[in-house]
Amino acid sequence: MEPRVVDAEDGIRLGQLLKLSGLAESGGHARALLAEGEVTVNGEAEDRRGRRLLRGDVVVVALPTGEETVRVG
Repeated sequence: MEPRVVDAEDGIRLGQLLKLSGLAESGGHARALLAEGEVTVNGEAEDRRGRRLLRGDVVVVALPTGEETVRVG
């Protein structure tokens, strides 16, 4: 399946991307996903909600329904 694409010409913070893409219901949910080690950025585990993402970065979130992938476009 093709990854979702979130347009962010000037970059975006990881927590914002999780909320905008619908992978996290709130900032608290995004924080919990990161704390539980459910998020990777470009194949590496990430726990910083404020990490700045740039075009081409790929975020994968392990959800109970399966993995979801989002690319920053």
